[in-house]
Amino acid sequence: MKLTTLLACSVLIVCGIFAAVYALAGFDILAYLTFGNPYVYRAALSLTGVAALWLIFWLVAFRPTKFLS
Repeated sequence: MKLTTLLACSVLIVCGIFAAVYALAGFDILAYLTFGNPYVYRAALSLTGVAALWLIFWLVAFRPTKFLS
């Protein structure tokens, strides 16, 4: 469970960095890494969506911020 959560966090961080580079410089790293193949590009984006859904589930189910206040 912990490994899955760390993997999901790392996927979201990497894709966030790719998005920031694209927004600031206009160079799409993800399109470059997928060689412009639209199917692989969309598969990578769907992996990001699954990682985000996993983290939402993890935050709701385990409430890691419950004792912060």
